[in-house]
This record gives sequence, structure tokens and C-alpha cells, in this order.
Amino acid sequence: MDPFKKNQIGTTDFYLPYLGVGTAALSGNTLGGGLYGGVELDRAVTIINHAYDEGLRYFDTAPLYGTGKAEYRISLSKLPSVDRNSFIISSKVGRVIHPDTYQPNQKYEQLDGLIATNSWTEKNVLLSVEQSLKRLNLEKIDILFVHDPDMEVYGETEAVKGAFPTLIKLREEGLVSAIGCGMNQWEMAYRFVEKFKLDVILLAGRFTLLDQSAAKEFLPLCEKNKVSIVIGGPYNSGILAKDLSKPVTFDYEVAPPHLVKKAEGISEICNNHGVNLKAAALQFVLLHPTVVSAIPGVQSVAEVNENINHVKQDVPIDLWKELNEAGLIQDISHLVSSQ
Repeated sequence: MDPFKKNQIGTTDFYLPYLGVGTAALSGNTLGGGLYGGVELDRAVTIINHAYDEGLRYFDTAPLYGTGKAEYRISLSKLPSVDRNSFIISSKVGRVIHPDTYQPNQKYEQLDGLIATNSWTEKNVLLSVEQSLKRLNLEKIDILFVHDPDMEVYGETEAVKGAFPTLIKLREEGLVSAIGCGMNQWEMAYRFVEKFKLDVILLAGRFTLLDQSAAKEFLPLCEKNKVSIVIGGPYNSGILAKDLSKPVTFDYEVAPPHLVKKAEGISEICNNHGVNLKAAALQFVLLHPTVVSAIPGVQSVAEVNENINHVKQDVPIDLWKELNEAGLIQDISHLVSSQ
């Protein structure tokens, strides 16, 4: 599989490569302050630059990641100085950073007392975009996702009345190329796809080699409505990427024993076929017809290289068949038809 192959987003004339870069773990440092991990500022910038140099052209970020630090660190990379048409940025709305005092000539990492406030109103969506552009030091964000409206009881209502109509207007004005939502669940996203003309959903953790809960209802709806999927958390926050003989995480918490056992079963079959577990995890999602990209998080240059190589690795169809026969994955029609 070609990690750099470009795939059309929905019905737009905009394309994403199979493999992108998630920046949540690039937003803090090893002492804390990031999201789902953390690396020092200089190392984060080096990783972003290396990913670009190796041919990766899609970077996903959000105001939530390090209360703006992930976006700011992108501004310190080479991205603002290269051809703007040579890469794609997606960010999110739903969090506004306070206090709103940052100016481009400041060192964002030295600002104290920053907090991310949940809000999906029209006013705060527009403010969020303005803040993100300033932190990114870019004139345009290509894709905007409504971020985690399930985090508040009022989130869905605000998203329906405020965030989505606002993003639709920005898309109509040509200020953004594609819109959608980014969530760790599919049920609320299902309602959004039914209600609005969306282009792409960032689905984190709910369609993976380990958890295919979105496969039966949500992915067919997206396919029917010509809505593309970007897969976040393809390794389920670590359980599909780390040594299973040691403590691992699932959805950023300690993985329960039954999921560790399932992951061990998947890993054993992968090993029998000479396939790296991470390679199987990436290719399993990327072979689905609705999926246009996967954005695993990275915390090192080595992980960037590994992800590229994992997408390139040959995965025999017999691997998918054996996983299916063992009851470890369900519908494999997308895997069979694509090989």
C-alpha cells in the first residue's frame, strides 16, 4: 500500500493521503502538560519537519492539544515557510483558549494560566478559528472538525445550532475546504451525518483492528452519504502498538484483561504470518472504502519512519481470513475486495 496515495474527501475536489500525522502527543513535554504523552518543543518541531521531509503531507491538530501548544509548534516548523499547497492542515472547533492574549511575536510556551473552554456557539467557533490561525501562523486551515460535542450535556445542541451552520458558511465562502466532526464515539456523529452535508468524520478508536463498533451502522451510513472517514487512534492509544506482556492502554486508560487477551490473539496470528501488529492495524482501517486517511500520533522520528514502513508492508489476505475465522474481526468484505 502506498502511504502517500491521495484519496478524494467526500464529494469535494480536495484530497488526503493515506497516512497523516496526529499531533496530540507533540503538544507537551516529558514532564507533563501535553495530551496523551508529550515531547519537548525542539523535539516536536524536529518530528514535524522530518515527517514533511519524508513525504507526509497531512497534519492534524487542535486547540485542545496542550491548550494550543500543538498548533504553536507547527508554526515553528518549516510548514509556514514552504508552499502552502504542498501540505494539509486540519484543526478543530469547540475549545476556546483563555486568556486570549497571544500575539505572533510572543513565545506561546511561556504564557501562563491558559485554559481550554468548551463551547460550540457561532461566536466561539469563529474565535477558535481566529486563535488557531494565529497560533499556526497560517492563512488557512484546510479541514475543520467540530470537536467532542459529547463532552458537555449542551454540546450537541450548540453544535447543531452554532458550530455546524458556521462551518457550512465558512465552506460556502471558500475559507475552508472540508468540514466534519472529530469524536471518540460514532452514535452522535451518526446524527450529525444525517442532519448536515458533511465531508469527513475524524473517528477515533471506534473502527480499529481491535474495536469495530462503528462498522455495522455508521460506516455504511457514511458510504451512503459520501462522507469520508479519517481514522484517529488506529492503535487504540497503545494496545495495538506496544509489548502486550507489559501494561498497555486502551482509550488512554489501563486496558481491561479481555481486550488484552483479544489483542494477544490478533498479535499471535500476525506473527504467524510475519506481519507486524501495527502494520496490520494500519492497513485494516485504510482498506475500508470510506477511509481516506489514518493519523497515528507520533513521539519520535523513529515512529514516523515506522508508520510509513507499516503502510508499505505486504499483508497477505490469508491473515485477514484467519483473524475472521478466529472471531477476532468480523466483516472482511472490504479487505477481500481490495486485494
